[in-house]
Amino acid sequence: MRPLRALPLILLLHTALPAQAAVYKCIDGDGRVTYTNDPSLARGCKLLDSGQAVSTVPAPVRRPAASPGSSSSTSPAFPRVSADDQRARDDGRRQVLESELATEEKALAEAEHSLLEQESIRLGNERNYQKVLDRLQPFKDKLELHKRNIEALRREISGLK
Repeated sequence: MRPLRALPLILLLHTALPAQAAVYKCIDGDGRVTYTNDPSLARGCKLLDSGQAVSTVPAPVRRPAASPGSSSSTSPAFPRVSADDQRARDDGRRQVLESELATEEKALAEAEHSLLEQESIRLGNERNYQKVLDRLQPFKDKLELHKRNIEALRREISGLK
C-alpha cells in the first residue's frame, strides 16, 4: 500500500524542472555594476552564461566616528559661535527651563489638591471600593506625570553650564 502513495510524489519530483532564470549584468554610465533577472530592466545589458560566476562587492568600510571635540569633524566654513553668544543662549535656555519648572510645580500643587479633594468625596454609587479607585486613578496619573516632568526639568537644568 505504501509504494502506491509514494508513486505520485516520485513522478512529481521527476517532472519538476530545475529553477533557473537568465541573469543579466548591467553597467551604468558611472561604472556601477548591477545584476538583474528581469528582462524588461536588462536593456543594453549582457546575458551571463549559466556557468559564469556572479561577482559580489564587499560593503564599504566605515570610518570611525570622530569625537565631538575633534577639529577634523567640522569644516573650516562651519559657523562658530562666540563664547558670549553661547553664554547668552545658555542663559536664555536656563530662564525658559526655570519658568517651565515653576509652571510644573504649580500644576503639581493643583493636582495634589484635586486628588485630596477627590479622595475626601464618596459618591453614592461607589459601594464597591474598586469604583473609588477607578475614579481616583486619572488624578493619580496626572500627579505622577507632573512629578516626572519636574524631575526631567531639574535634570535638564543641572546639565547646563
